[in-house]
Amino acid sequence: MRLLIIEDERNLAEAMVQILSDHHYVVDVCYDGESGLELALSEIHDVIIIDIMLPKRDGFSVVQELRISGVTTPVILLTARTQTHDKLRGLDSGADDYLTKPFKMAELMARIRALSRRNSVLLPDTVLAVGSLELDISLLTLRNGAESLRLTLKESQLLEVLMRSPNTTFSAQSIIDRVWGYDSEAVEQLVQTYVSFLRKKLVILGTNAHIETIRGVGYRLALDTTGSDA
Repeated sequence: MRLLIIEDERNLAEAMVQILSDHHYVVDVCYDGESGLELALSEIHDVIIIDIMLPKRDGFSVVQELRISGVTTPVILLTARTQTHDKLRGLDSGADDYLTKPFKMAELMARIRALSRRNSVLLPDTVLAVGSLELDISLLTLRNGAESLRLTLKESQLLEVLMRSPNTTFSAQSIIDRVWGYDSEAVEQLVQTYVSFLRKKLVILGTNAHIETIRGVGYRLALDTTGSDA
């Protein structure tokens, strides 16, 4: 899962990055509203964490601009303010959640997990469902009704990225970052190979979900009755 933190208190930001990275999140960080907005508009993240009091552009306006631009990524606002009207303003600007400083990292991570499930149905025991397709992350099992197949770890991780944000297009590099890691030497052809593996398994299962190629952009999971994209 890839997160974006926009926080001008560098010690806090660096501590958050360290703890979240230790829990296997991929984390980008910016220290002002302008650069944070630019990164949020140019890259795909699963959850964005934004402080309200930022240099150059405050958190309220960052969230508003994201929503105006069509970015639907879940947003958590951070602030030292506790007044009810500030919380309401934050939610009215388009934020999904609100956390008052100081906070415990366990609470922040719980809220991240909750928001990351917004675009997919999470069933008990780490099972993701989109349409008729179910992915058991812990067992590496893909199911459609009574039919099931085993996946490799990388197949499961790639499909998890797509299933957590159905209809969202991910570039090959974005998939590499999430599945193989930023320091990986994996290339786009490897993503193509694993997408091909997954498409064959989706066809075998007869699910109504398929992986589309958006030419020149990347891949997305979509639902219809036309079968998989060639």
